[in-house]
Amino acid sequence: MHRHIRVTSLLAALVFLPLPTMAADHARAVEKVFIILSSESPQTQGMAMVLANTMADEGAAVDVLLCDAAGDMALAQGDGGPRLAPKKVTPGELLGALIGKGASVSVCALYLPNSDYSEKDLAEGVSVARPPQMTALMRDPKVRVFTF
Repeated sequence: MHRHIRVTSLLAALVFLPLPTMAADHARAVEKVFIILSSESPQTQGMAMVLANTMADEGAAVDVLLCDAAGDMALAQGDGGPRLAPKKVTPGELLGALIGKGASVSVCALYLPNSDYSEKDLAEGVSVARPPQMTALMRDPKVRVFTF
């Protein structure tokens, strides 16, 4: 009986411990994100860029790796893709806004050698990824990785 009372008292004490506040949760929020985008779908590209811009607006440092067809978004002379509702912006315009917010944007190391483009065809602010740097981001436990 005494043991049951002690366990019950301990459980009751745990229930009334202070819970983390929203501010404490916010302080532990992800501060660095790495987005890998390879989809050729304009809506997927657009949504990835909307989310990346939103995270940047919320204070996260954003790194983007554009692979395969998504690499076309990084071309200086590209059309940026179709205008997407409801804001009537292209995925390329959203990428430009993200670069303007300080995001680091790279095309996959395989993109240029397997296309008709060279590094001089990339938009300002876009570089060619270096695999050791990309894997370091992917392996860093402080970095949240998203793929689209």
